[in-house]
Amino acid sequence: MQLLKEFISDPVIFFSFTGLAVLMGICTFYVIYFLKKANEKK
Repeated sequence: MQLLKEFISDPVIFFSFTGLAVLMGICTFYVIYFLKKANEKK
């Protein structure tokens, strides 16, 4: 519970992990998009 409290109260940790989550979401989208387009081409 202490870790969650520190995560919410410290803006550096919060924005770092939020940025990483957004980056991973974008990467996942483009991997799926690329694989879908590559399979349609065959």
